[in-house]
Amino acid sequence: MNRPDYEVIIIGAGPGGICAGAQLVKRGIEDFLILDRGDGFGGSWRDNHYPGLGVDVPGFCYQYSFRKNPDWSRMFPRGAEVLAYHREVAADFQLGSRTRFGVRVVREVWDETNDWWEIHTDGHGVITGRFVISAIGAYIQAKADPGIDGLGDFRGEILRPDNWDHDYDLSGKRVAVIGTGASSVQISPSIAPVVQHLSVFQRTPVWCLPKPDMPMKPWMQRGLRMPGVGASLAFFSNVVIETFLRIVYQTPRALFRPGARVFDVLGRALYRTYLRAIVRDKQTRSRLAPAYGVFGKRPTLSNDYVANFNRDNVELVTSAITGVTPHGIRTADGVERDVDAIVLATGYELFSDPESYRRGAVLGRDHFDLADFYNTQGLQAYQSVAVPKLPNRWMLVGPYSWIGTGWHELVEISSGHAVNVIDHARRAGYVVAEVSQVAHESYQRKVREQGANIAYYFGTLNKGLRTYYVNSQGDMPYIRPTSLFEARRESRNPCLDDYEFRSAPIRLPGESKIPDSDRVRSGKGFDSVGPNER
Repeated sequence: MNRPDYEVIIIGAGPGGICAGAQLVKRGIEDFLILDRGDGFGGSWRDNHYPGLGVDVPGFCYQYSFRKNPDWSRMFPRGAEVLAYHREVAADFQLGSRTRFGVRVVREVWDETNDWWEIHTDGHGVITGRFVISAIGAYIQAKADPGIDGLGDFRGEILRPDNWDHDYDLSGKRVAVIGTGASSVQISPSIAPVVQHLSVFQRTPVWCLPKPDMPMKPWMQRGLRMPGVGASLAFFSNVVIETFLRIVYQTPRALFRPGARVFDVLGRALYRTYLRAIVRDKQTRSRLAPAYGVFGKRPTLSNDYVANFNRDNVELVTSAITGVTPHGIRTADGVERDVDAIVLATGYELFSDPESYRRGAVLGRDHFDLADFYNTQGLQAYQSVAVPKLPNRWMLVGPYSWIGTGWHELVEISSGHAVNVIDHARRAGYVVAEVSQVAHESYQRKVREQGANIAYYFGTLNKGLRTYYVNSQGDMPYIRPTSLFEARRESRNPCLDDYEFRSAPIRLPGESKIPDSDRVRSGKGFDSVGPNER
């Protein structure tokens, strides 16, 4: 039997790829390769290095369960420290020798003759792998075209969160920040003290809550080194998230709908009180107050963003942008503001957007095209990781995958599922593992049923709001409407009955593939029927 170049290929060397690689090493699976378009480990933390970059969850929640870090310098670590942590984990598991950087994957094609994946790269040929783990992250890349007329005519500096030019000196410059999402909330107060004037262009107000950040003192770090302390803190935070998730998807609709409405009304009232305590100008306070629900858009955390509008050199612009001129930005009220630099904090291409999946990029058996499927049938995946007709392939950040925690919990759940199925297939002698259509459809029905309250919150209570929780199809595939602990259990002990396994066929000359009728189902557990016992 022919052998592929590698047993497993991981696409992406960010937090997900590092996690998958570490889990393969721990399982004793050594024949794998990680591919990444960048020049080092870290993913988004490597690509994004703008001023003020940091995490919005406490450090003890933003780490792998198998590699705790008690030495975070702050409660909410900054970007450079988070990047260093991920690179330390990659070094601990010796992933560098199993990684090729500077390799951009352009196409994944299932070879039905050899039962493996062909990974087509840009300038590095075709690499074959029996199994593929797609560890492409949630925020694929900043939107190249934010849809602003005249942007290409601007003669000043254009800065992006994932392509920040640190050689450009902002001191004394007139700067415009377009957008009020998470990156803007971090960038704006970080550059305000050095610029001459800062204009923040807001389309929709953002919920920006106080951030309980502080330096981690030595006694705190010593406490986190004590056995069980860090794990207990993480467990407590997960219990809080678990409770919240269960309230959201288990509350009867007749109770949830009025309850959610009251929750949002009270939330807006409390937030207006908070703004009155922080922002001096009444008109600015009014413009900063969201008219939508607390969770309608991603809430942000900052102790500086709201207070930043008290500065004499900072203004909030809410008039719509009508175009960019060679020297500034024109708004609907007829005002043109001259600026030296524009910061495009206008969002990212997301895993939950059907437009992020390009036709011809992922081709499975029987000419199945993942992009065609997602753009016509909506985003969906069994346990958020697997899709029928894409054998031996799993996504670490797939439809309905975010479980309310930090990303490390998410990628441990999804990569654990993939590695467990791969390990079973290898030990049982199978070369193909594909989730069944029946299991996929059953799981999708579960997602729809349990996501009814989420659909109401975004589709009715906050209808029309531009939020990345809702994609262009009107679906909410960003959020996983299940229990966190349930997702963890299903990852550690995946239901192998939901997969169809197949051993290597004996093919006659001219045959390209084994018929579907020759596929076998696994039994439960890891001691299921072997390939020669069908």
